[in-house]
Amino acid sequence: MRSRTNIAAGRRAGRRALATFLVGLALGALPARATPAPPWPDDALGRLAALALVQTLNADLLAHASATLTLDRWCAAHRLAEKPLIVADRVRGQDKPAGEAIRALLKVSAEEPVRYRRVRLTCGDKVLSEADNWYLPGLLTPAMNETLETTDTSFGRVVKPLDFRRTTLAARLLWRPLPEGWEMGAALPPAGPGPLDLPPFLLEHRAVLTLPDGTPFSALVESYTREILAFPPPVGPPGTAE
Repeated sequence: MRSRTNIAAGRRAGRRALATFLVGLALGALPARATPAPPWPDDALGRLAALALVQTLNADLLAHASATLTLDRWCAAHRLAEKPLIVADRVRGQDKPAGEAIRALLKVSAEEPVRYRRVRLTCGDKVLSEADNWYLPGLLTPAMNETLETTDTSFGRVVKPLDFRRTTLAARLLWRPLPEGWEMGAALPPAGPGPLDLPPFLLEHRAVLTLPDGTPFSALVESYTREILAFPPPVGPPGTAE
């Protein structure tokens, strides 16, 4: 049986090791990819790493106007594809008319034309997000409207010349790998024998895009998939094992 001194020393070492691990995680210290990414472990460290990464992406999305360009950086930083470029896969035949709530966000009447576009933003063969987008064609250029109607180019790339602003209305975690109060000592889930079970969607954002003068022209609902974590789990530092 270990003495209290040894137990305390072990806990301090564990905290230092965890801090080192999180610093490496923030700096993008991931192992080289030679084989398909292994599943994430269903233990406290795996859950903590998943939470830290989802929150990192969440903060990056909140800090930048274009979700497409943010996912470009995420795709490259985590080496999700040989060519780290986000491509929009247009979903057709699932149109959703703009209801009163959407028109209120866009500040237009029931008579104003509002177009709808649904896309899956992909990095290589991985779908990172699915997005519903209602936009005002009258505030875009004819060339932008034609590109949106006839190609799968992502909305953010098409309207980038507008120098738009993004206002996030809601950012919601759809999955919580750790219980409320875990940082205050709440009991953690027991480690599972298999891989960490990630739900299909991890994060949701609702946002409005505006012109530099504040005029809204697009309302978005973006759902980020578990594929945002489709890379090898970060390797914990020495000393974290009991």
